[in-house]
Amino acid sequence: MIRFHVEHLTRYRYQHDVGLNHGEARLLPRDTPSQRVLESHLDHDPIPDDARERQDAWGNRVVWFMSRQPHPALSVTAHSLIERLPPPMVTDSPAWDDVAARLCTPAGDAVAASEFSLESPMIPADAAAVAYVRSSFPPRRPLLDAMAELAARIQADFRYVPHATQIDTPLAEVLVERHGVCQDFAHLALAGLRGLGLAARYVSGYLETRPPPGQARLQGSDATHAWIGVWLPELGWFDFDPTNGAAAGMGHLTLAWGRDFADVTPLKGVIHGGGGHTLEVGVTVTRLEESE
Repeated sequence: MIRFHVEHLTRYRYQHDVGLNHGEARLLPRDTPSQRVLESHLDHDPIPDDARERQDAWGNRVVWFMSRQPHPALSVTAHSLIERLPPPMVTDSPAWDDVAARLCTPAGDAVAASEFSLESPMIPADAAAVAYVRSSFPPRRPLLDAMAELAARIQADFRYVPHATQIDTPLAEVLVERHGVCQDFAHLALAGLRGLGLAARYVSGYLETRPPPGQARLQGSDATHAWIGVWLPELGWFDFDPTNGAAAGMGHLTLAWGRDFADVTPLKGVIHGGGGHTLEVGVTVTRLEESE
């Protein structure tokens, strides 16, 4: 087990005072089979007039807040203490086409998973993405073997270029330009996997800032990161990081999951006034201790 402290700052500075601010934050991590949240809270500046926490449809923690007093800037800082557990070890997985067949007529645990086999607002059907993914999925190949190859191929075939794309950059452009950021690579994999009839979800979170001894620094450090989870019957969800070409490891810390980025946006809202604005985001992930 490893413990991490995460500090995630989001600061907006406005051209003019904002008189009313309604915000929604998905900045508090959730418990998972491989992760326990020991402490977590948000610091707001200005202090909101009202703030409430709820869970969304996928069990993510959502904090709604509202500020009525005029303010020239808004800062929301999430502080979290997370205990990371080793991911489950599975050496054998069913053939991917058998998993897809289970999702065609879902029963049992496939019912909830089947939602993630459908198109979503930011990931419509895309024949080119399906064709790209399909080459890693010949008939009868074990699903986890195919996923490992797909993640490695995306890392090899696409360049990670910060700020090369926007939130709404279409997949078609990413496929042509062969570059993007972690969100793009996650959406690409999800579009192809869903096109094959598999259930796959978008995962938002963090990567450990300090690389392990002797290993290269992982792309996506010091920022929110994105990867994907794929569903196996009776076994649950297994995470892969297309940006770094491998299965998610001990340095991947989960915030939330959903169908695509729109479901897990870290901070969004509606303001009255403000004019133009600038945005500052900073993430620090610190490893605290490791134990058996």
